[in-house]
Amino acid sequence: MQFAQYYRDFNGPMMDGWNRGDYWGHALVGFVFFIILVGLAVYLIRTVANHGNTQSETRDPLEIAKERYAKGEITKEEFTDIKKELK
Repeated sequence: MQFAQYYRDFNGPMMDGWNRGDYWGHALVGFVFFIILVGLAVYLIRTVANHGNTQSETRDPLEIAKERYAKGEITKEEFTDIKKELK
């Protein structure tokens, strides 16, 4: 086979994609993959950043009052008032 014939019949990876219009399909798949990666990164960052906040939101107010009373932050009268208000 001569060089000219080989060159004309050769469908390299770049030229083949351009000739058949596959370039836009590959670009679209790459763009979707990039968006998925960015979305995953944002989700992971938000999850890690909010990890400390979720514990205080789910705690029972009476348990918090009990802890504060046990630490001596509030008096017995304050604790009983809080307990009455919560029930």
